[in-house]
Formats: sequence, C-alpha cells, structure tokens
Amino acid sequence: MAADRQKTNNKPGKPGGKEAQPLIIAKTPAEEQRLKLERLMRNPDKLAPIPDRPKEWNPRAPPEFVRDVMGSSAGAGSGEFHVYRHLRRREYQRQDFLDKMAEKQDNDQDYLDKVEQNKQAAEDRTAKRRKKRDKLKQKKMQAKKAKLEAKNKKDDDGDKSSESSEEEEKEEEDEREADDDAEAPSFIMGRK
Repeated sequence: MAADRQKTNNKPGKPGGKEAQPLIIAKTPAEEQRLKLERLMRNPDKLAPIPDRPKEWNPRAPPEFVRDVMGSSAGAGSGEFHVYRHLRRREYQRQDFLDKMAEKQDNDQDYLDKVEQNKQAAEDRTAKRRKKRDKLKQKKMQAKKAKLEAKNKKDDDGDKSSESSEEEEKEEEDEREADDDAEAPSFIMGRK
C-alpha cells in the first residue's frame, strides 16, 4: 500500500518525489521572516530572489497632436467639463513632477558641492597640521644636533668635572622620559 502512494521516478540519478513539508502559518512578522530564512537556507546553492527597484512614476508626455480640440463657437456640453477637469489635473501633476525633479537636481548638486567643500577643508586642515608636525620635528632635530655639538665640544676640552657629567646624564634621562611621555598616548599616562 505504501508503495502505491509513493511516486516512482524512472529517471536514473533522480530521487523520488519531494518530501511533504508541514504547513506552518506565521502568526507574527518575526516568525514569517524566520520561515523565509529557513526556506532560503534549505538550499544555500540556489540564488535568493532579489526584487527590482520599483520604477519612479513619470507623468504621461503631453500629446504631440491634439485631435479633439474644443471649439469656442458653440456651447460646451455637460460632459465637456469632466474632460477639461481631467486634462487640467493631469497637466498640474506633470508640472508638479517637473518642479520636484528640478528641486531634486538642485539638492543633489548642493550636496555634491558641500561634500567637495568638506573634503577640501579636511585636506587643508591635514596640510596645516602636517606642516606643524614637520616644524616640531625640525626643532627637535636642531636641538639634538646643538646638544651633541655642545657635548662633543666639552669632550674636546677635557675639563669635565664629575658633578657636571652627573648633571648632564640626569638631564639626558629627563629629556628621554619627556620624549617618551610626549610619544605615549594620553590614556596610558593617566591624563585626560
């Protein structure tokens, strides 16, 4: 009996029919989302359907040639008012659409201009700070060179007392610590 109910597939390499899936009705949006994800993850090799973006509404273009022009010599019938009203409404929609498109283009251009200005201002600030850093580096290098020259000059004189050498060593250590403090981030040193 069970064999009668089961579908038989005569094609080689293909399994029998699909498995019966229980019907689950989602009661909440979260559950509906979960069910969709589970269905997608059953076969991860299959591409997920991605819907196209909805097309933007465009008004119908005005007609090239108007065949049913209303004349002014005779009185208009009772139905002509509705035709006129419909044409007027459609023309107002078209004008509103054109105004909105022009405004959108202006806003987009303003945004691009502002982005460009912000980028230029950021580059200017970066250049100014780079110049300042380079200036400080040059000052430090000159101070080191001057210090080394003074030290070499004192070494050449040979009239060094033990006290002055101890003081110089202490000053060098203080400068090294100050350089290390300047290079270390402020949160390491406990400063705010």
